[in-house]
Amino acid sequence: MSPDELLAAYARGLFPMDDPGEPGPVPLYEAEPRAILPVEGFRVPRSVARALRRAPYRIRVDAAFDEVTAACGGERDGVWLTPRLARAYGRLHREGFAHSVEAWRDGRLAGGLFGVSIGAMFTSESMFHRAPDAGNAALVGAARLLAAMGAELWDIQMASPHTRRFGAQEVSAAEYRRLLARALARPPLRWSAAAAPG
Repeated sequence: MSPDELLAAYARGLFPMDDPGEPGPVPLYEAEPRAILPVEGFRVPRSVARALRRAPYRIRVDAAFDEVTAACGGERDGVWLTPRLARAYGRLHREGFAHSVEAWRDGRLAGGLFGVSIGAMFTSESMFHRAPDAGNAALVGAARLLAAMGAELWDIQMASPHTRRFGAQEVSAAEYRRLLARALARPPLRWSAAAAPG
């Protein structure tokens, strides 16, 4: 998929999930219901907060985007994130529309997530961890970054028991498209400022 094709799909409320070995176009889907995480009202479970206080991670943005997508595609259950789709996200990243939020410890990438940012919307695509609570650290870091940047919509497509602990909600596909239209009408999030070392 080209960057323009991916952006057009997200702007319509669709998202890609690939089939390994499939030579045809990457399939596009729409979830019903659609899951979102609240930017305002994001919850950090007490156990996660305690764990991150005991062993904090350094949160970085876009320091290792390709490594994050490779880890998400190869180190977790599910095979939707195929190499060709990971390359498509890499091209989108180089054009400034895809970003990674990473948890680092002792100079090593321990966990992270990546997604696509258009207007005031961010859609989280996948997450991974190599150390305890590193994925949670990236999720909490993303929540703080999105709130600071003024994000209006945080799409996660489908809820899981894990994301529900952080406040994930489900809305109808029609309601999601309404929220998406409002977010797309807003100025784009300023990831360049968020990516500054901290």
